[in-house]
Amino acid sequence: MPTLRDFLEKINISAKIAYDEPMAAHTSFHIGGPADAYVLPQDERSALVLVRAARAEGIPLFTLGGGANLLVGDRGIRGIVLDTAKLDSVAEEPEEDGSGAVILAAGAGLAVDRLCEEALSRALTGLENFAGLPGTVGGAVYMNARCYEFEAADRLAWVEAASPAPEAPVERRPIDRAEWAYKCSPYQDDGPARGSLILRAAFRLTRGDPAAIEAVMRARRADREAKGHYRLPSAGSVFKNDRALGRPSGKILDELGLRGHRMGGAMVSEWHANIFVNTGGATARDMLALIEFAQSEARTRLGIELEPEVIFAGDF
Repeated sequence: MPTLRDFLEKINISAKIAYDEPMAAHTSFHIGGPADAYVLPQDERSALVLVRAARAEGIPLFTLGGGANLLVGDRGIRGIVLDTAKLDSVAEEPEEDGSGAVILAAGAGLAVDRLCEEALSRALTGLENFAGLPGTVGGAVYMNARCYEFEAADRLAWVEAASPAPEAPVERRPIDRAEWAYKCSPYQDDGPARGSLILRAAFRLTRGDPAAIEAVMRARRADREAKGHYRLPSAGSVFKNDRALGRPSGKILDELGLRGHRMGGAMVSEWHANIFVNTGGATARDMLALIEFAQSEARTRLGIELEPEVIFAGDF
């Protein structure tokens, strides 16, 4: 296998490249060791060339969105981290089925909050409940993000992605709702489109009242602020909410009295128990230990299995 430097020079793409790049600079936790190579493609062609060449050479590649639902190990990530931030196009397209809906297509690297603003500027309703959500369109699609009882899949029309096969064409995949569930999408490890690089996603929206849309957006952002999403570095909710349990994971953690519990620089926040925060200098091991402690307490004291929503990446 060629060295990463040789490989990246050989494929000749338009990209910002950094070696031993600290991932703490690219995650909302502000935690994470160095990536062997951090690559920020400047356009879709460069991203596709990089993915296909890396797969052909057997070089590990991790796709990074906004880093908002991600805990990277202290020893970092081996291989290449592909940052999608420059894949941030947005365009309005007519829906051809005569329904009067409008398609808003966005690049995978576009911030979700910016997408909401773009919809507002066009008086399009359907995305306002996602206002204030950190992360990118690609991450929201991958995770099937859920906010205030609304899922990304509820509004998705199609997703464009490059399949893992080196020479396969970019595929526009219409949404089959049966493939999507709570915090699950076809692009995750056990899904039919696993390993694909999400490039663009289209949302089916309708014309609405800008004042009403903006009011909902303000309310959603205010609610996030009240819950302390932005007070200290965090990844938002740590655990998924299992409806079978009858109450949210935050309530379960409250029952366990875990607010304010610390391990090193990691702490269960004092204002919302399902938000774990970096109080300053937290390591990935600190945060992982706190997550595992909360799981153990829920299991042994309440007989409940808490499933992390946070994605773990790299070497811990």
